[in-house]
Amino acid sequence: MTAIDPTAHLTAEQIEELGRELDAIRDEVIADRGEKDAAYIRKVISAQRTLELASRGVLLFSIFPPAWVLGTAGLSVAKIMDNMEIGHNILHGQWDWMRDPKIHSTTWEWDHVSPAEQWKHSHNELHHTYTNVIGKDNDLGYGIMRVDEDQKWHPFHLGQPLWNFLNACFFEYGIAAYDLELGKNLHKRRRKNPEFRARAKAVGRKIRKQVLKDYVIHPLLSGPSFLPTLAATFTANLVRNIWTHSVIMCGHFPEGVQVFERRSIKGETRGQWYLRQMMGSANISGSKAMHFMTGNLSHQIEHHLFPDLPSNRYAEVAVKVRALFEKYELEYVTGPLPKQVFSAWHKVVRLSLPNKKPAVKTPDREQELVAA
Repeated sequence: MTAIDPTAHLTAEQIEELGRELDAIRDEVIADRGEKDAAYIRKVISAQRTLELASRGVLLFSIFPPAWVLGTAGLSVAKIMDNMEIGHNILHGQWDWMRDPKIHSTTWEWDHVSPAEQWKHSHNELHHTYTNVIGKDNDLGYGIMRVDEDQKWHPFHLGQPLWNFLNACFFEYGIAAYDLELGKNLHKRRRKNPEFRARAKAVGRKIRKQVLKDYVIHPLLSGPSFLPTLAATFTANLVRNIWTHSVIMCGHFPEGVQVFERRSIKGETRGQWYLRQMMGSANISGSKAMHFMTGNLSHQIEHHLFPDLPSNRYAEVAVKVRALFEKYELEYVTGPLPKQVFSAWHKVVRLSLPNKKPAVKTPDREQELVAA
């Protein structure tokens, strides 16, 4: 929370008018989506599958260094495509309107250790509903980091740059862990909860399936290239994890992005919800290729305003959304990837240290902040 509210100049009527203007943008895209959009996602899925198959084929000969480099690079890109532009967006329901049972949020499973159903709950239902609300949004700091100056500092926070780096390297496992809400469910009594046990077993089954595919079957098929293929797959997963972690951090953690108290969303109107998404998200500027590799989450602001719109439409929507930021005198937080990554990591390091001056908090505010 910042000392000065960057939205304080807006009246209640202006906020609701902003909401109506954003509704109109969404309605326009929904009315216009059609075969061109459907052809886009089918083409992307086909390209990803072709690239992954070809890359795994090349890795059968990964005992030779050129094959290892080529196969590892291709598999890394294929895994990023699977998780970002395809899996993440399909699971958001962006393509459900096609009524294609093979490309639908209720049937899609992705190359990730977190089961799709559990991810949809923690991400779609919790993160997108409670974006950047401390104590409600598990994506905010992933439950292991201090994310605001007003949160009470503990010596544990000195290690958060390290925790964040390790989380980046093994990001898919970190996501699976906070999808399970391990922080609160590892208590002895909670561990016995049938619902938690069922979800934990589902994650275990998904992990075994992923490990079997990536680290047993494919390397065994490589014969004499077993160890190089094993190393290549590990490297591809590492590249995918660090890339996705970086993109997501840039979407909610750079300087200038706002965080919110739980009490601030009581009685929240649609216009106020839209405004929180605008102030709680940040974009990444760059080329079309960069936008594609981020799953169009480089348009994080637009994604949070319209999470169910086809991702290939975010670029055109961004022009209209940015115009509304200017109209209502709001800061549109954006910048090149290196700048946003540096900003996010600077904030991680800064908040790992105790405040120079103690923050002034009311008892109610302290109770909210301690939860995070």
